[in-house]
Amino acid sequence: LITNPADGQFPPLTPAAQARREAMRLAPKTRGPADGPEDRPLSERCISYGAPRTGANYNSYVQILQSPQTTVLLQEMIHDARVVPMSSMPHLPSTVRQLHGDPRGRWDGDTLVVETTNYINGFQGSTPDVTLTERYTRVSDDFMNWEISVSDPATWTAPYTFMVRLKKTSGLIYEYACHEGNYALHGILS
Repeated sequence: LITNPADGQFPPLTPAAQARREAMRLAPKTRGPADGPEDRPLSERCISYGAPRTGANYNSYVQILQSPQTTVLLQEMIHDARVVPMSSMPHLPSTVRQLHGDPRGRWDGDTLVVETTNYINGFQGSTPDVTLTERYTRVSDDFMNWEISVSDPATWTAPYTFMVRLKKTSGLIYEYACHEGNYALHGILS
């Protein structure tokens, strides 16, 4: 899926990122992996799979809704809705962090460009200071290219870009009937 760099590989991790990952691996574990709900990932707790969610499996539809001032990217999985202001307003101050970051949208010709900063947890192993630039380009009546450029100089030695081909469907987005504290979490913790 990686289109840049041309070799299709992730850029190397920075020495700081390697040190962070090694420190996490070696950190003493004071709790078990299921001592309480806070020990489980947000996806198991039915809170979020993260945004943008790039996995392709069941419930992987994305619906794009537009108005002149706002674009909404509705992810079927855990029904995350990313509300993207389509204006030149600046990003929030770096001290204000959000689970799905702080997106801003604009048009570049026929391509919707969404730039997101200010994550709480980062994206796919990055620091929270990552910047994602998504480009949604319709290439035919049934297909859209979704390019995601990832830039985090504290994690990778260079930015990288990957592309996912989205196919139009007439299928419906269904309610993702999952809520924090559902029976699955109870089973995991027991």
